[in-house]
Amino acid sequence: MQHRYADTYSIRWIKHRRYAWFGVLPLLACLAPARNLLAENAGTPTYKSNQSQSQLTIQVNNDRLTLTLAKAPQVYLSGVIDADASQRFEAMVRSGKIATGSDVYLNASGGDIAAGMALGRQFREDSMVTHLGTPRLPRHVGAGKPATCIDACAYAYLGGLYRWAPTGADRIGFPTHQVSDPKPAGAGSAPQTPDDVTTYLKDMDIDAAALTSMLTASRDGLAWLSADQMISTRLANNGRLPLMATYQVQSGAPYLVLNEVKRGGEHRMTLQCKQGNVTLTAYNTVGADHARQIVARAARSFFEINRNESLPQQQENATVHDQSVVITRDYPSTQLGNLITAHSIGAWVRDKNSTLRYGFEFELHGLDRILKTYYQSCWQYAPWQMPQKS
Repeated sequence: MQHRYADTYSIRWIKHRRYAWFGVLPLLACLAPARNLLAENAGTPTYKSNQSQSQLTIQVNNDRLTLTLAKAPQVYLSGVIDADASQRFEAMVRSGKIATGSDVYLNASGGDIAAGMALGRQFREDSMVTHLGTPRLPRHVGAGKPATCIDACAYAYLGGLYRWAPTGADRIGFPTHQVSDPKPAGAGSAPQTPDDVTTYLKDMDIDAAALTSMLTASRDGLAWLSADQMISTRLANNGRLPLMATYQVQSGAPYLVLNEVKRGGEHRMTLQCKQGNVTLTAYNTVGADHARQIVARAARSFFEINRNESLPQQQENATVHDQSVVITRDYPSTQLGNLITAHSIGAWVRDKNSTLRYGFEFELHGLDRILKTYYQSCWQYAPWQMPQKS
């Protein structure tokens, strides 16, 4: 599971009731650096839209401490998603008050389904990241109140490029009546047809059938979905886009690329078909400095097939290439079948001074067709003799 980014620090001032006159100057001298630090870390001010209770409130935490810890601005949307919410949000993006790629925290109930979907499209267009969460003051630490995201809010949540599943007491609920009669909750709004909702889900790369199955299973007006349900159906991705496989031919030789993009990085594996063997290479993109640190501290590197170490007799160490830690192994062609039928393939570097290991793992579920195509192409390119059965 991925953890939600930390919010912000708080700076607390110690107040004294009394102090002697001769202690004023030393005290001020001590407070001056702290005062300068507070001013330095204040950074960009917090923006908060002043809306009525029937409208969505938009709060932006964009101070320096938030950017240092969370690595991105934090936008809190609270209240009711009204018909004009998307336009107000877009205006703040265009004015620079909301940056692309921001973390968006949702806590809204009711509202206009069409406006929720419009807001979700805005999130996707600007590569926003969606969470459930309640507003916090800048430079303030502490657990916030539980967030609730239902109806229009739930559909807006699906627009996030990266979508974190609910944690703790946060809850997300989808309206079950949307399956057969997707009408907006907002008075005076145009009804939404099933096709409108289905088109939106398709555009957001959401499996409409999986969502519909969970909604029809609920007997209440809302289907409250757990974190496990959200992740298993890809309604939430916890910072990782789906694993992609591409097949091509380079100089006549079949070449397969497995690629997974996550927030802040990328993982990649390649399978190069050769005469007599297949070269498996893993690229863990973590940045040049971090990659050099990992390799410098490495005791050994290895692949895992179905979470069991593979080819332990090969002790080649990892290397650094551009921004990535690179691991390469040559497999006999006769083992290609084991590779493409595996449930998972992992690539790891073990730290020599601790039990830590660095790397990643791919779950190969859903890639059967392209993996079989690659196997057949590799066989045609460089046929190998299958071992004799006893």
